[in-house]
Amino acid sequence: MLGALAVAGPPAAAADDTRQTAVVSLGDSAISGEGAGNYDAGTRGENGNWCHRSANALIHRTALAQRTINLACSGADSANVSLADTVHYTEGSQARRLIDVARTYRVTAVVVQVGANDEPEFADTILDCIEAWLNPFGSSCASRLRTEWPQRVAAMAPRVRAALADVRSAMSQAGYANGDYSLVLASYASPVTERMDEILHGPQGCPFRLSDARFGRTQAVPQLSEALRGAAQQAGVRFLDFSRATEGREACSGGGSSASEWQNRITVDPFAWVYGGLDAIGIHMAQQSFHPNARGHNQLGRCVTEFVQSGASSATCLVGSDGNLHAV
Repeated sequence: MLGALAVAGPPAAAADDTRQTAVVSLGDSAISGEGAGNYDAGTRGENGNWCHRSANALIHRTALAQRTINLACSGADSANVSLADTVHYTEGSQARRLIDVARTYRVTAVVVQVGANDEPEFADTILDCIEAWLNPFGSSCASRLRTEWPQRVAAMAPRVRAALADVRSAMSQAGYANGDYSLVLASYASPVTERMDEILHGPQGCPFRLSDARFGRTQAVPQLSEALRGAAQQAGVRFLDFSRATEGREACSGGGSSASEWQNRITVDPFAWVYGGLDAIGIHMAQQSFHPNARGHNQLGRCVTEFVQSGASSATCLVGSDGNLHAV
């Protein structure tokens, strides 16, 4: 259910601010638009920049401000979001770039999605689970993760809190009080499900053991979400739970057709080298796999809009009877 109202309204001085309003996204591939296609020039692998910021990213599907600005970058971790002196895919601190954006525009909301690339190492974990599927005589991915995963998400939480504190600091340096804008931390949607074709799901693009997929959907992703919820509460920011946002529309949930799915199956881009050259050979050719597609981002953006406008302190994105995602 929607939480209690917790966000102060904009100050009276905002009425005299003639700058265009803007909503900004910070974080990793889940919010940069990885998997949604139509990537911004300069982020498609050119000169080593694989941020894959998409014109279809969820921030661009919100209806919250006059401008939507995406500072997120595929593969980013909490340090890359923070004010730390880090470089990722040729780009520096996202929070530092936020300062300039917040001075140019009147930022009304900042949406952050980060943490999966810290200790959880979500992408590497997916690869480990694929390897477990390829070796039917070995142990399952879940058998190891049941012990490791809670420890990994617990180690992640303070890093996310520190990044959120730096986002607050960046906005303060740009002249904002906390009540001048909404700061939202979002969790992650499960990319896969055990509800796949029992025999053909591997060839269809989801090479996971059904038991591992079930563990991911019902335990790993919810545990990650709860750790992020705790980080948001401790940081005093709003929290939007995406863990069930693509439920029933995960990769391979549609069997032989992906038309109803909001998550990508294994997706290989054989033309990644056009922009990235030889650097594209390897993981970059498949980095769009198991990320929300353009349909998914459209729905996620819809839910973010509902949540921010509600003024609630927390909510969960769930598919409603109309087939669309809603903040409840």
